[in-house]
Amino acid sequence: MARYITTVPTSLSPAEAFAKVGDLSNFEEWDPGVRSSVQVKGDGPAVGSAYDVSVKTFTGGSMTLTYEVTEFVPDHRLVAVAETSALRSFDIITVAQAEDGSTTLTYDAELSLKGLFRPGNTFLGLVFDQIGDKADAGLRAYLR
Repeated sequence: MARYITTVPTSLSPAEAFAKVGDLSNFEEWDPGVRSSVQVKGDGPAVGSAYDVSVKTFTGGSMTLTYEVTEFVPDHRLVAVAETSALRSFDIITVAQAEDGSTTLTYDAELSLKGLFRPGNTFLGLVFDQIGDKADAGLRAYLR
């Protein structure tokens, strides 16, 4: 399993930050590893909504993952899961407001290979750190 966690401070309100990142159709606006993201089920983010997210692969091609929202707390928390026969992606977005009024957004992503691909999880961790660093930079710029 590979995991990447980042916490990004922002001058946006919790509602504004969550609206920008909690709507997964905005993925491509901040994550350079995402080619496109289209909502295919539901109307806006909510439990049961789904998004087809086309991501760049290690070989330069692309793969489409369907993320389903499994938990949704408006302006605060979203959990989305994508699963194929070869991999599972589990993403948690949490927005918090500190006592001083500042806002932080935490993105916690886990990616794991399954079945015959499971031995590649060690290598995946190294690559996922590089992917995560690029997404982190994009997220920081997006939430300014």
